[in-house]
Amino acid sequence: MTALGSAAPVLAPRVLDRCRALVQPALAEAVGRLHPWVGEMAAYAFGWCEVGGAPAAAPGGKGVRQALAVLGAEAAGAPGRAGVAAAVAVELVHTFSLLHDDIMDGDAARRRRPAVWKAYGTGPAVLAGDALFALAVETLAARPGGPAAVRTLSAALGDLVRGQAEDLLFAARPWTGPERVRPDEYRAMAERKTGALLGCAAALGSVLGGAAAETSAALDRAGRHLGVAFQIVDDVLGVWGDPAVTGKPVHGDLRERKKTFPVLVALRTPAAPRLAALLESGADPQEAAALIEQAGGRSAALTEARRHLAAVEAALTAVPLEEGAVTDLRSLLGFLVRRDL
Repeated sequence: MTALGSAAPVLAPRVLDRCRALVQPALAEAVGRLHPWVGEMAAYAFGWCEVGGAPAAAPGGKGVRQALAVLGAEAAGAPGRAGVAAAVAVELVHTFSLLHDDIMDGDAARRRRPAVWKAYGTGPAVLAGDALFALAVETLAARPGGPAAVRTLSAALGDLVRGQAEDLLFAARPWTGPERVRPDEYRAMAERKTGALLGCAAALGSVLGGAAAETSAALDRAGRHLGVAFQIVDDVLGVWGDPAVTGKPVHGDLRERKKTFPVLVALRTPAAPRLAALLESGADPQEAAALIEQAGGRSAALTEARRHLAAVEAALTAVPLEEGAVTDLRSLLGFLVRRDL
């Protein structure tokens, strides 16, 4: 998909840096309003401090969601600062979701450091996540256009929770047979779990920027399709990615027996019985990866990702948007998925 990301390697980091510089002071000010202990856990989650509060410069997230919020405002014709409150809110909600996800998944590390629940305890981590969620709602409610923004955020969070529930339930379902997870169910889960907050970020920025409803809806659609594409590319990386690039062990998702999109596609082919046995035993992930590829799982996943990127482009051209902001949006969206497409 050439329209997205052709200039991403050069332009996207500059876009992220620009948006981060705009949002960071407001994000720090918001976190500073929390109870000191809860605020320390939040700062630790953002990579700003160590346990105990000593300053740190640990690796943080890319800041994609906050950038989408700023660019959403700019795409609607408003200055980027109009989207700062939206950017703060989605960054708080994203971090809240990561705190709770790590507990649900039993993940002991996040960005090469102990996860918050491992560093501070499960109960405190749940409390910190709840505080970040409440702070996000407060941040939006205090702005002009706050009621509409809170409704947008609430709808996205409802989808996120539903997607997370589906993802957890998928783990207990069989590899084959009538109760198996189907690729269309996986797409719906990915849109809710990953896409909802990306779409919400861009839409929230435009809402606070005074955009028409159809403009916000188009940006929300773009983010949701991006979420599905991003998740499927992540699935490909989880099976065939270079550990030097991904930071994950090769065949990691197969060893963890995750029901990813390439796997689900391959399980619809005659290879299903052998593949299901390999996945269940976890005995030979290299053979499983080869079997998935032979069954068309990898190529189908990349085709599906490209289809959703085409839908992103269609959403961005469906309504009038500011050209400069759309260029930045395209670079950012392509940056997220370009490695395997």
